[in-house]
Amino acid sequence: MSASRRKFLRGAAAATGAATLGFPMIAKAQGPISMRWQSTWPAKDIFHEYANDFAKKVNDMTGGDLRIEVLPAGAVVPAFGLLEAVTKGTLDGGHGVLVYHYGKQNALALWGSGPAFGMDANQLLAWHKYGGGRELLTKLYASIGANVVSFPYGPMPTQPLGWFKKPVTKVEELKGLKFRTVGLSIDVFTAMGLAVNALPGGEIVPAMDRGLLDAAEFNNATSDRLLGFPDVSKVCMLQSFHQNAEQFEIMFNKAKFDALPAKMKAIIENAVEAASQDMSWKAVDRYSKDYIELQTKDKVRFYKTPDSILAQQLTAYDAAAKKRADNAIWVEIEKSQKEFAARAVRWDLDTNVNRRMAYNHYFGKPAAGSKPAAKKA
Repeated sequence: MSASRRKFLRGAAAATGAATLGFPMIAKAQGPISMRWQSTWPAKDIFHEYANDFAKKVNDMTGGDLRIEVLPAGAVVPAFGLLEAVTKGTLDGGHGVLVYHYGKQNALALWGSGPAFGMDANQLLAWHKYGGGRELLTKLYASIGANVVSFPYGPMPTQPLGWFKKPVTKVEELKGLKFRTVGLSIDVFTAMGLAVNALPGGEIVPAMDRGLLDAAEFNNATSDRLLGFPDVSKVCMLQSFHQNAEQFEIMFNKAKFDALPAKMKAIIENAVEAASQDMSWKAVDRYSKDYIELQTKDKVRFYKTPDSILAQQLTAYDAAAKKRADNAIWVEIEKSQKEFAARAVRWDLDTNVNRRMAYNHYFGKPAAGSKPAAKKA
């Protein structure tokens, strides 16, 4: 055998041995990345289910290379402590809403707490992705030292005015009520004469049961039913401007997110959008079912919020927003949203047909146990 051939074979054998020895070490070093998250919702709430839905999408799409475990509110920190915990790295990420961080910077309320200048939640998300909102949120979080990467997602339907002891027919009947809400809505309802208390979702019904609250709002038919609202109230007022364009937030600790491989970051960003649409579809299915069952099984009566109250909400919101004129980031975000809403909402109102006519054409007679839509929703 020639010297050159012997040298080649020795080299090939050495390379093969190195690869055989090295591969298990590489595989071990590149093992699954685990993340411990917390939601801001009780384990039984459909919102916690949405958080798990997102985690499962990421876990499946990465083939298990990233494994996110989602704990319910209070497992590590209180619901309102999520931003601080993720910033510090106590948690790797979380699932909640931006208005829960309102106390850190009130401009966060512009992602869902208020009339959004006529936009619905999906349009607000369109502004966030294509109208400059994402860059403004990054700037806002940096300004308060929040070490997070945030993904707003999951457009929510218009939230009810809330649960009351009796139907509300005029603004004057709201004055003096002990009421639960969050975000800038605190200022709006306070201006309308209510005594407001911000509580996490899991604490609302017990507070109503003990008489610490006269009325409260949370979010939707399914969540409200699971949280037990029908046990403490049989009257729910539908439609409101206080949170008609809210969405959820998926949040990562920035250092943890930045350390991920580029491919995994891309999977996460696409999983956010997939989960956003899936959440919207699931909400239509589940909320509509529970809306019927609240009426037929729980004997809840639904009423449309009078236009006089809706108009007063807009006036109260404008007054609350005016007080933020010295908050530069608030002014910048509000300007950006208004510019987007002026064209997006006009296009929507001019283009999309009002579906009430078609609904009445096919389902004009109310279903058993429901109320006429014109007077009671």
